[in-house]
Amino acid sequence: MQTETLAHKLGFTTPVSRLREVAKRFGLVTEDDLVEEAVARGCFHFMQRLGHPPAQRVAESDFSNEELAIALLSIANRYEPWLIRVGAMLLGHPGNEAEKLAHLAVSEQSEAVVREIASAGARYEPQTRFWSELLSLLPEAEPLKSGVMPHHTRFVSIPGLIGPKTYGLVKWLRPQKPAGLGYAA
Repeated sequence: MQTETLAHKLGFTTPVSRLREVAKRFGLVTEDDLVEEAVARGCFHFMQRLGHPPAQRVAESDFSNEELAIALLSIANRYEPWLIRVGAMLLGHPGNEAEKLAHLAVSEQSEAVVREIASAGARYEPQTRFWSELLSLLPEAEPLKSGVMPHHTRFVSIPGLIGPKTYGLVKWLRPQKPAGLGYAA
């Protein structure tokens, strides 16, 4: 039985992913390899599922965070909401260039997925120029099929009550490399 792709789940034809082919040349063969690389680059929020802090296998100069984010968000991947959540976290990396992300998303035919995540980013961080810039660079797209993408609250940290009648700030999940997890500071 063939694995259902994100494209199929969204009602699209499954394309061939150029970025996945590039990733394979660096030893990132499976979606799980991509996730491990993202965790090694600071997406520690998803480390518990791995059980260990992985070592970074590919230099960012060889396979950029933008390329890794879009490879994780490619509609050619198997349908797995967890992959989308990891990709969304890496999409918001502070060093990412919106223009490069938009170009890669279009070349991977994944612009509708990236647009939906960027819209969620703009909803939670309206003051962050990155999201509005990314949205302006992406082509318009029809809304995605309901119930396929993770709910927008899965891309943020919602701390809840942190004191008497005081709620913590909702924050977009972003990669970090804290020294406490064995990463270089």
